[in-house]
Amino acid sequence: MKLIFLGTGTSVGVPTIGCKCRVCMSKAPHDKRLRCSALVEHGNTRILIDPGPDFRQQMLSQPYRKIDAVLLTHIHYDHAGGIDDLRPFCKFGEINVYADNITSEALVNTMPYCFADNDYPGVPKINLVGLKHHIPLHVNELEVIPFEVMHGNLPITAYRIGGLAYITDMKTINEYEMDFLRDVDTLVVNALRYAPDHHSHQSVDDAVSFAEKVGARKTFFIHCCHDIGLHSEVNKKLPPDMQLAFDGQEVEVFC
Repeated sequence: MKLIFLGTGTSVGVPTIGCKCRVCMSKAPHDKRLRCSALVEHGNTRILIDPGPDFRQQMLSQPYRKIDAVLLTHIHYDHAGGIDDLRPFCKFGEINVYADNITSEALVNTMPYCFADNDYPGVPKINLVGLKHHIPLHVNELEVIPFEVMHGNLPITAYRIGGLAYITDMKTINEYEMDFLRDVDTLVVNALRYAPDHHSHQSVDDAVSFAEKVGARKTFFIHCCHDIGLHSEVNKKLPPDMQLAFDGQEVEVFC
């Protein structure tokens, strides 16, 4: 199974508009971060996680072929703002978009024209499918298990797909959810910056401690802002089995 990081940045991306810090001014490609999104591919099956506002730009570098399912973690714009840009992929047929109840209801209110009884010409052909945490769903041959993490006070959805666990925007996780991380091969989890005072996101130190508890073979940190530092310098400080992901990176996941 292959994981492709389409974007690894926080809600405003890196570089941040108007900022002159050394990260935002860096010419190194790994210091350029679009909003968080990922593809999971196995055989002919293709799953998209979180089409954010950079989704169109991100997919221009990827082969144009069918997307079998979209998994949403939550409704925040940097994770769901690219839903309308699924339109070109609807030429292959209707796309199932999976989301929890909070996200589903908010999406219908945010983009009502996509769900009206009388379709506006050209809207994406999507089928919004409600999911329940801990109840597996299947996308062709892949089993997907949604589970819950807390984004501050907001419960959002993380996903276990075979040997992959994909978690973004987490601040805390209840202990009983840790069962869904047992024997994970590749962990993806958010690490905003080194400063520990954010109300709804983990710091780098929080993410390292969490990754050590999970014990995955390999851990990749995402949802990084410019305050985290230069990609090359941060990776030198991290444990050898942990690293910052970068946009366009492809990773083989053992199922």
